[in-house]
Amino acid sequence: MTAQPASVIVVSRHRTEALKRCVAALTQQDHAQFELIVVADPAAIAAVRSLDLPLKLIAFDEANISAARNLGLSQAAAAVVAFIDDDAVAEPTWLSRLTAAFADPQVVAATGFVRGRNGISYQWQACEVDALGQDHPLAIARDSLHQGTPQRAVKTQGTNCAFRRDALLAVGGFDPGYRFFLDEADVNLRMAHLGPTAIIPDAQVHHGFEASARRAANRVPLSLYDIAASTAIFLRRHAPMADLDQALKALSLREAARIAGHRRAGRLDAQAETALLISLAQGWRDGLARPLAPLAPLPVPTAPLLPLPSGPRPGQVLAGRIWQKRRLIAQAAAAKGLITTVIVLSATARPHRHSFQPEGFWLQTGGLFGPSDRQGPRLRLTSFRRRIAEEAARLAPCRPIA
Repeated sequence: MTAQPASVIVVSRHRTEALKRCVAALTQQDHAQFELIVVADPAAIAAVRSLDLPLKLIAFDEANISAARNLGLSQAAAAVVAFIDDDAVAEPTWLSRLTAAFADPQVVAATGFVRGRNGISYQWQACEVDALGQDHPLAIARDSLHQGTPQRAVKTQGTNCAFRRDALLAVGGFDPGYRFFLDEADVNLRMAHLGPTAIIPDAQVHHGFEASARRAANRVPLSLYDIAASTAIFLRRHAPMADLDQALKALSLREAARIAGHRRAGRLDAQAETALLISLAQGWRDGLARPLAPLAPLPVPTAPLLPLPSGPRPGQVLAGRIWQKRRLIAQAAAAKGLITTVIVLSATARPHRHSFQPEGFWLQTGGLFGPSDRQGPRLRLTSFRRRIAEEAARLAPCRPIA
């Protein structure tokens, strides 16, 4: 399949450094024809403007990701529009693989896999969402197409998804009633009748969970208001009214269990727990009362494509022992025109971590004898050369390594 021209939209609010790192990774995409649209608060807009890149910039400082995405859509010139979060970074092959699915004229949406905070374990793979907003995991190992219904469809992860632009515009884009949470699931059910969704496992991003007004950096929730409000709106849009009471009970039990886990870990006290439960109840009430306006089709943008300099680049792996780390990092930061991966190993069994650095290279650290894949053995004997070869082979499906 041939990659389609694309518009990539990044929404950000008060997370300037994360946004800049996200943009840095996007400049390394091997996709040869895409534009980048940033919708962010004024300070972040000023920061990315200073990067001297051809970007479409939209200042917006409200806590409503759906409204922000629709603003991005209003400037999207390409027939395919992709979304990634500001606290995520894309593998160099992400966009070309995600958009290639749209060479099939039937495809209206696509989604890929998401790696979590350690950069190795999966945070998200594939699932369907039903009319109650519940997820149903799918065992998907290769590219595949899935036809959904208005009651159950593939759930495109918000930090790794793409849509046929005109189909998304035709259903009214994102519903601004969802300020946060379930916004993509709502779109998935509303678009399901238009065509299949592609699941592309090797179209991958790394998602880090930066702090926000809704959660701390350690993922402890600060408010459950928007989760509850969005759940109420979603159920009113898609589920039988008779299911509302049961859905509230399920939501309350699920969030109470999550809060209890944080309390046991010492991350929350009784006062914070009470405040969270109050915010959940308030959000549910407001979500039930919030007007549900019909979603009219959005106008087709007329702005021309503003391509970001991009395209395939060769890769390299710089590997060494822990005492060589500083030299390897300096070498990687100085490398231009290459996709550089640095692997630094200590003589330990420490688990590995993998991340994209703001200077523009990937860094993996851990023990020579420690696990990278958390499903594997916690300790195994191997040589340095063999371990580097294994890690390079693991990365190769998503990134040039030589």
